[in-house]
Amino acid sequence: MPVLTALDGTPLAYHVVGKGEPLLCLPGGPMRASAYLGDLGGMAAHRQVIRLDLRGTGDSGVPADPATYRCDRQVDDVETLRAHLGLDRVDVLAHSAAGDLALLHAARHPDRIRSLTLVTARARALGIDFTEEHRRAAAALRSAAPWFPAAYRSYEAVWAGTATDADWDAIAPFFYGRWDAAAQRHAAQEVPQTNEEAGERYAAAGAFDPAATRAALAALDAPVLLLVGALDGGPLPRVAEEVAALLPGAALAVQPDAGHYPWLDDPERFTGTVAAFLRTAQVPA
Repeated sequence: MPVLTALDGTPLAYHVVGKGEPLLCLPGGPMRASAYLGDLGGMAAHRQVIRLDLRGTGDSGVPADPATYRCDRQVDDVETLRAHLGLDRVDVLAHSAAGDLALLHAARHPDRIRSLTLVTARARALGIDFTEEHRRAAAALRSAAPWFPAAYRSYEAVWAGTATDADWDAIAPFFYGRWDAAAQRHAAQEVPQTNEEAGERYAAAGAFDPAATRAALAALDAPVLLLVGALDGGPLPRVAEEVAALLPGAALAVQPDAGHYPWLDDPERFTGTVAAFLRTAQVPA
């Protein structure tokens, strides 16, 4: 397992699988170990998948200053890894909460981005977030599922701020296109793979300056793909359209019957979509 040293001395681990052009992958959570990404549904057959364990997660070290868990303060970690890999420009894929990290990195280092793939990604960095209304709209799409009544009651507790650990466990099916054995195994790993303290600090006050980030990314000269699940509430496809409108030339792909982890719901469709996009991004550095 390769390790590099962050600017503040924190050891950062990353994991490499597959061969070919590197694809730098940033995990969400926020602050969940990158193991949950796996090889992104077989993406390693197309690209060399490089997964960064963010500081304090997975095999990476715990920083001396917990304030460095804040999203904007981790931009340097991404840039340090790019430089460590010897890549002049890099293809970046970010999932969920890591969408904010990837957007901030692209805003600060636009000349280092060859392409940006945002998978069911947040965009608080641009001033767009998921809301309870969005979650309710997506949840309503699952009303015919046998697990829906109990899971929805737990969702109501989450929205009311009275959720127990059992309620948080019960809403997991809403995040998957199919609540099968593979999805259940994947969901069971979320808590042990997540640094909750770090997650609470990730979007702390001061992490985002949407106006400045929008202005910086308005001139981004790199192709962008937003891939979202048709059944996901974070973001809903219509919200992803709002995000795409803020990024020059961004393309939107909505994967049918997919939730928040589309590479699990339909690996072949997911990898086909991402691989096709990345082929179009193969421009001279």
